[in-house]
Amino acid sequence: MHLASLPDHRAQVDPDGRAVSDSARALTNAGLRDEVCAAAEHLHELGVGAGAVVALKLTNRIEFVTAMFAAWRLGATVTPVNPSLTEREVARQLDDSGAHILLIEDGAPAVSGTPTLTIGALRRLPRETLRPVETDPSDLALLIYTSGTTGVPKGVMLDHANLDATVAMGRLGLGLAPDDRCLLILPLFHVNAIVVSVLLPLSQGASVVIADRFDPSVFFDLVESERATYFSAVPTVFAMLASLPAEVTPDTFAVRYAVCGAAPASPALLEQFEERYGFPVVEGYGLSEATCGATLNPVDGPRRAGTVGVPFPGQEVRILDADGAEAPAGATGEVVLRGDNIMRGYLGRPEETAKVIVDGWLHTGDLGYLDDDGYLTLVGRSKDLIIRGGANIYPKEIEDVLTAHPAVREAAVIGAPDPVWGEIVVAYLEAAPGEVIDIALVEAHCAAHLSGYKRPVGFRVLDALPRNALGKVAKPALRDLYSATEIASAGTDA
Repeated sequence: MHLASLPDHRAQVDPDGRAVSDSARALTNAGLRDEVCAAAEHLHELGVGAGAVVALKLTNRIEFVTAMFAAWRLGATVTPVNPSLTEREVARQLDDSGAHILLIEDGAPAVSGTPTLTIGALRRLPRETLRPVETDPSDLALLIYTSGTTGVPKGVMLDHANLDATVAMGRLGLGLAPDDRCLLILPLFHVNAIVVSVLLPLSQGASVVIADRFDPSVFFDLVESERATYFSAVPTVFAMLASLPAEVTPDTFAVRYAVCGAAPASPALLEQFEERYGFPVVEGYGLSEATCGATLNPVDGPRRAGTVGVPFPGQEVRILDADGAEAPAGATGEVVLRGDNIMRGYLGRPEETAKVIVDGWLHTGDLGYLDDDGYLTLVGRSKDLIIRGGANIYPKEIEDVLTAHPAVREAAVIGAPDPVWGEIVVAYLEAAPGEVIDIALVEAHCAAHLSGYKRPVGFRVLDALPRNALGKVAKPALRDLYSATEIASAGTDA
């Protein structure tokens, strides 16, 4: 069964079962199928057919899900658009993807040059029986645009075979059952939310609760009222929840686990979170080019703090050294992936595709190492590697030390130009709620846990670290922000 036919399958098996809900309403399996059929009819009448691209510039809501399945029912491709993008950025994505139509929120401005349909006008009741298009596994399903923090966003081409493979991997890795209920809090324009929080639970007969957006003040109210059994989030979310006032003591009995991904989390944060709230956090690793997931700490097996777990079933992971040879266990190198979840390529960019997919292996640009048992530890991005006086310094090691200090909620480390050392280590810090960061104490903490050449020589405390739309720290923005006169020098240790 292809994922495109999920609404029909669920309605046939259990028409009255709960499928998906948001803050406004809820749909049974039969209701989901009917709305998908109605939306497909509407889009078909507007000229959408096999091979067309449907752009969804929507907030988290049921209509995103129904429109996505409706497009697939017609053999079309979906490209999610971040609602916070500027008009120019939206126009660039629509032009690059060749979007046939753009679905927008009621009252949102139209985008010049692309036909638009407001979500309030989208048909909800079917008028006729429109048979679904026969979907081939190689048909393009999603065009996910990278965040663009390192350049112009690129369209990651994911076909139905990629989605089927990733859902199959996740099914084995996460062990979902029909009585599970996923609380979706990540933005639906991101592949993590689509795959882990929509397709995966729906494929297992489970249900989805869509939160409008993440709000730490009401998050556990939703967990309790909806009896959510799992959710997927980024480290920033766990940091915010871990920082809630001590009097917040939610009932988390129904929660089996949470998934942490999209960016590396510090072991101290995950341990603090688990100890406080009483359910495990399984950290994983993936990227859009791998249809979201590649590795995961086992739900029912040994979890190793500081690692991102073992490969999903069917996923191959290797570490390559600077010469392109496979590195031994414990040696740091570039993480490369192979499996049926690897993207088809970047839309319209064959040369860039050829650079990252070599002999079937996806070169991620991430640095890490495998231990003897196959657990992967990430140490940073190759572009973030700091080389000081010829010595390699991995930012994550320093960031983990910094976030272990009780006054520091999050930290980001960059390399700054230096005429003597080539690069020096600079740290940007965000204080934990109610805390004031004393730089001298943080320096002493670093001196106790880091070799001299790894210690930051400059610190700056920000009210909030700059982030992209998913909540990842935007290091290019920090590099732009850096100025030698703005950083309080902490001296250098050879």
